[in-house]
Amino acid sequence: MGLRWQDWPEGVRARLMAGCVIPAHPLALHRDRTLDARRQTALSRYYLDAGAGGLAVGVHTTQFAIREAGLHEMVLRLAADAAAGQRETPILVAGAIGRTEQALREARIAYGLGYHAVLLSLAAWKGTSEDEMVAHCRAVAEEMPLFGFYLQPAVGGVPLSAAFWRRFAGIENVIAIKIAPFNRYATLDVLRGVQEAGAAGRIALYTGNDDHIVGDMLTPFALGEGEAPLRIVGGLLGHWSVWTRAAVDLHARCRDADATPELLALDAQVTEMNAAVFDVAHGFRGVIAGCHEVLRRQGLLEGIWCLDPDEGLSPGQAELIDAVARRYPHLTDDAFVRDNLHRWLS
Repeated sequence: MGLRWQDWPEGVRARLMAGCVIPAHPLALHRDRTLDARRQTALSRYYLDAGAGGLAVGVHTTQFAIREAGLHEMVLRLAADAAAGQRETPILVAGAIGRTEQALREARIAYGLGYHAVLLSLAAWKGTSEDEMVAHCRAVAEEMPLFGFYLQPAVGGVPLSAAFWRRFAGIENVIAIKIAPFNRYATLDVLRGVQEAGAAGRIALYTGNDDHIVGDMLTPFALGEGEAPLRIVGGLLGHWSVWTRAAVDLHARCRDADATPELLALDAQVTEMNAAVFDVAHGFRGVIAGCHEVLRRQGLLEGIWCLDPDEGLSPGQAELIDAVARRYPHLTDDAFVRDNLHRWLS
């Protein structure tokens, strides 16, 4: 048996269960598309100084192609090194993809670098049975605690039933689920599965629904008479890779809060900002470049380069980012970055 959640350093589980901001970590590149280690580390420092409770690395926002580019282990190591100097141990989550052999290999790399859990993608299991997917999850859980991941089918995810989530939640080394189907019905399937497994006290629920961040955190999910409502306590989000200081403030306002008209209004504002950054108008084609563009404007990245030379901003996307940043300055953190950038880059 590899790592169990019971073996985590003091405070890590409490922070995960209480809820926090976990940005999906981008990739900093030079113009020639080699790794910019200085700016990669600066990004980690930015997130942690902004108040993020953890980092998710080797995930979609980091670009899955880091594996073919030979950057996977180095990128995980840089984030772990940046986190090592923190007074309170950040939650370190590493993406794990592919079929079982690959996912196990990536889980072992993450374990060796001091990560606490793996965010397990099931995209490679499209077309297989839920029995096969559950067996895969059980195998990886023998190596590392699992952060489940319901990825929206529009970008490669696999539709999963409430019965799947009930069986998944029954795996003892599952400690959290990122709910990101961008679909209300599918979101409820996850919650129903966790409740029916009797796992609500062990599994922390995190939104990955960038289109409904505030609404997810404000909703008490009362799914049965006499049952305590389930709450989504935090987020592991690509959207929170930008304007992270504002995201931390937003999360604090939403934690265990009632859904007031003021907070509900923020839900629409955050969703509109996300539509610009994630390039919803073009089917998410510019999603990673959009995150890079915000970070480039702030000086955290030198450019918006992705490993795929054909990946960039869509027509009109930069103008949409301009518009939402002007419209909702209270959801940005330019002043915070400006005041600290020199230190993060040093």
